[in-house]
Amino acid sequence: MTDAEGINPRTSGPGRLIIALYAVFVVGSLSRAAVQIASRFDEAPLAYTLSAVAGVVYVVAAVSLSIRGPRAWWVSLVAISTELLGVLTVGLWSVLDPAAFPDATVWSGFGRGYLYIPLVLPVLGLWWLWRTRPMRGAAVAS
Repeated sequence: MTDAEGINPRTSGPGRLIIALYAVFVVGSLSRAAVQIASRFDEAPLAYTLSAVAGVVYVVAAVSLSIRGPRAWWVSLVAISTELLGVLTVGLWSVLDPAAFPDATVWSGFGRGYLYIPLVLPVLGLWWLWRTRPMRGAAVAS
């Protein structure tokens, strides 16, 4: 669903806000994970590793949302779906077994420490991807 000038529809309108939020979460999660892993990894290795994984998923989502084309759309779909699965899995795990998470991750408590944005962001991202999905055979002339 790109227009004649080749503009990426995922980077316009709500897409700009979604990409900006992903960029904020890239910086927040990776910088936090880096400090925690470098300074006190032995205190909560699972939590800190999961925060780093979340940061990598956010990088892939932010970059792929910014790139035009069907392949980037599919990469975005996989990244954001992985993010949603991660938030739901880690969120539930951290609620059912808090001892496994002596320190919070981006996704623990379903993103409670981040105002639940990690839970809402992939839902918004998937909605936006659906709205801007590549159309099969859209350019067929009649």
